Amino acid sequence: MRVHPIPDSRLRIAAIGFLNPAPLMWDFEHPPLKAELAQRYRIDRMTPSECAARLASGEADIGLIPIAALAANPGLRILPGCTIASKDRVRSLLLVRRAAQPLSALRSVAADTASRTTLAYTRILFHKWGNPAVPFIPLAADLDLMLQRADAAILIGDPALLALEERFNRLERTGEELVYHDLAHEWRSLTGLPFISAVWGAAPVQGGLLDAKVTEEFLCSRDHGLQNIDALAAEWSARLPIPESTIRAYLTSNIHYILDEECLNGMRGFFRMAAETGVLPPYSLSLEAVTAI
Repeated sequence: MRVHPIPDSRLRIAAIGFLNPAPLMWDFEHPPLKAELAQRYRIDRMTPSECAARLASGEADIGLIPIAALAANPGLRILPGCTIASKDRVRSLLLVRRAAQPLSALRSVAADTASRTTLAYTRILFHKWGNPAVPFIPLAADLDLMLQRADAAILIGDPALLALEERFNRLERTGEELVYHDLAHEWRSLTGLPFISAVWGAAPVQGGLLDAKVTEEFLCSRDHGLQNIDALAAEWSARLPIPESTIRAYLTSNIHYILDEECLNGMRGFFRMAAETGVLPPYSLSLEAVTAI
């Protein structure tokens, strides 16, 4: 007799494998709630752009998506309360250029395509820097190889953090003087707005609403993660060649995890400027998009 597999009724979560979402994922990855949540959620890890693709294609129910994906998929909703953002310097979003070449004269930029949102922000910045048509060349996140192919490079996430740690060694090794632009700081300086990278996006579900318990569980996971930054710093310093103190500072001072009113206004400003410059199609962040979960 053929035995039919039992359908997996768990919600499919597209998560990011970088350091910066670690506090949001605390309950999903640590006891005492890890085992309980595993009965309700199935988690797959990937790049931010892959998260957005999974959610748009229906292969995921919830995803930590770059906010630019909302403009391409306006039917998506946002789980309220959680974000990955920065209100000034972020360290993990970099534009690296040769010191002899000013921003307005760059002829090409090698771009890590892991996050379409970072590329959209950078496109807007290049409009403000007087170089709106500079071509972006998609390349893997390897600074040396990127600078062999282009005048500058965009790095995000862990590769950006590692590039900062390596900057003085690289200067000794190559003798090439580079300028490391923190993109969140550049954005804040030029616009006065925070840099909002990602939110938990949700695909439309039957009946239009997710179980309210879902939002509660994601908010609790964020809160528990923020209460355990020391444990996360110790855990991740064993995975990345970055000092524990640097990771602790990054998770507490550089990344902002609460989707507050300033962040919502930052998103609205980003979408307005992205539409004005033709970087993204017009998109209006409505109250319904954030609360209708």
